[in-house]
Amino acid sequence: MNSLTLQWDDAGQSKTQQIYEQQSSKNTGTFRIGRDPFRCDIILTHPTVSGLHVEIFFNSQQKRFYIRNLRESNPPQIDGKSLIQGEMLLNERSIIYLGQQQLQVTEVSINSIPATILFPPQQPPVQPGFNHQKKSLPTQPKSIYGLQCPRCYKVSPPENLQIGCPWCGTSLAAAVSVLVAPNN
Repeated sequence: MNSLTLQWDDAGQSKTQQIYEQQSSKNTGTFRIGRDPFRCDIILTHPTVSGLHVEIFFNSQQKRFYIRNLRESNPPQIDGKSLIQGEMLLNERSIIYLGQQQLQVTEVSINSIPATILFPPQQPPVQPGFNHQKKSLPTQPKSIYGLQCPRCYKVSPPENLQIGCPWCGTSLAAAVSVLVAPNN
């Protein structure tokens, strides 16, 4: 899954947000940033940020994340260059200024999420002479998949996709599928 991670400070607090290629948002296919909570996915409070300032999107043909200016009168700066019109490529360590608010791209992951296998806790070894069970040949365990919450990282059954994470309520639309090793 393709993702981009933004980091910024807002009112003295460090904030981080991951943006996924197919993440649900208020404007399908893009992730909008500004002060307006009704139109933006990331809400910034700095007064120099426009109500609807920029949007970030993934170009599936070029396999890259881009930023698009939505306010010609208050253009963002990306890596020291003003983006008056159009789009600009975002890279890891790109610095974005929306007015006086600074955001940094801390990570860009393109098709790099490997399959994750979670193992159950190890059972203590059985001492010889105390095991009276008949030994059988090992069999291939059945694979069990789950959805790992992007906020609390707990694994839920796939049936919770439409409901959300039962622990923190986060949507599982952007959750990573994980293979859970069954207990033997």
